[in-house]
Amino acid sequence: MRADVVACALCARLRRHCQTVATEKKAAHRDETYWGKPVPGFGDPGARLLIVGLAPAAHGANRTGRVFTGDGSGDFLMSALHRTGFANIATSRHAGDGLALDDAYILAAVRCAPPDNKPTPAEIARCRPHLAAEIAALPRVRVVVALGKIGFDAYLAFLSELLAPLGRAVKPRPAFGHGSRAELGGGLPVLLGSYHPSRQNTNTGKLTAPMLESVFREARRIIESRAPDGRG
Repeated sequence: MRADVVACALCARLRRHCQTVATEKKAAHRDETYWGKPVPGFGDPGARLLIVGLAPAAHGANRTGRVFTGDGSGDFLMSALHRTGFANIATSRHAGDGLALDDAYILAAVRCAPPDNKPTPAEIARCRPHLAAEIAALPRVRVVVALGKIGFDAYLAFLSELLAPLGRAVKPRPAFGHGSRAELGGGLPVLLGSYHPSRQNTNTGKLTAPMLESVFREARRIIESRAPDGRG
């Protein structure tokens, strides 16, 4: 599954952009070798919490090869996960930094860094099989936290494709918002919404550390209240 993600070349625009960034680099990282390839998910294969982000950052995960790693968004997210017991350290700097997730797994709706952080609808759709494959390998998920509307919508699109052959659908469609909670029924995970920890949101105060932490504390409460295997 990981190899399939890394080898994917379905979106020519995204592959060109990632390779260009990896070649030109950022001045602060000019001596580093960029990853420059699609980025698979990362975390605990037994996770009960799934986190769905947007896409790798050009000089973050596209450089380090690990989601939410190597930029301010990764540190902001990991700090919240550390405070709520889902991560062993509060930073996410590089793939060999010792970071480990406990009961959590992080992936992105799109696996390549898009120009201006804006993937097209077609690119999101082409990446959905990777999303489906990784989620299928996480059978214990109880809660999904979607970071931003693109991640939220991508997860709902995945559910629609999953349920359609069974004659089922998610109705009414949940609305995205920070702190939103959707009980989807039918044994599906609870879906929580959060603003994305991008610098645009964190530097302006749209998303604060307590706001993000509150979402993961809610995820923890749900997991512990629905833990028939006793792990909670």
